[in-house]
This record gives sequence, C-alpha cells and structure tokens, in this order.
Amino acid sequence: MGHKPTGIKANRSARTLTITWDDGHISEYSFAGLRAICPCVECKGGHENMGTPADPRLVREAHNPDLNLQQIQQVGGYAIQFMWSDGHWAGIYTWEYLRQACPCEVCATDD
Repeated sequence: MGHKPTGIKANRSARTLTITWDDGHISEYSFAGLRAICPCVECKGGHENMGTPADPRLVREAHNPDLNLQQIQQVGGYAIQFMWSDGHWAGIYTWEYLRQACPCEVCATDD
C-alpha cells in the first residue's frame, strides 16, 4: 500500500504546495511543476498515455510566474484535484502520482 498525506498546505505567495506524508517525508512542489505534470488525458496527449508515472524533472524545471492555485478539492480518499488560474481543472492527482513526482534531492537520487 502506498503512502498517504498527513498534511497538505498551499502557499499562494510562494506558489508552492507542501505535502507531509505518513512516513514523515515532506514533498514541496511548485505550482508550475504540478501544472506541468497534469495527469489529465488532454495534458497527457491521449488515453494511451494515461497511467504513466510522474516526471520529477518536469516538476523541478517548470517555471510559470503567472500561474496560481485557485482551489484544491479532495477526490475520495485517494487523490486531489486543482483549479488553476489558467482555468484548467481536469487533472486528478493520486497520492501515488504525487509521491512519484516529489522533486526533493532524496527522491531525485531514486530517479
């Protein structure tokens, strides 16, 4: 069974989302990075690409100073969905997907 968050905090001024996981690990994602790895069918480029793992390099390298987070909504007990300032909202980010996307140095050595 995968990890689940024990805390999720959005910082709109810093444009970051911080997730504290049940094993104590802390992941900090830029909003631009999360938007760059949107798992929806439109952003993934078709149904055949659905279910592919998140790319932490995209999370680390994405830059969009104009993007902000409007809203976060929990989806069942397994995911969250974001409403972005560019109007996009279709991606459902599972806990597993978000953990795979962790851009920290510790997780980067596991890439």
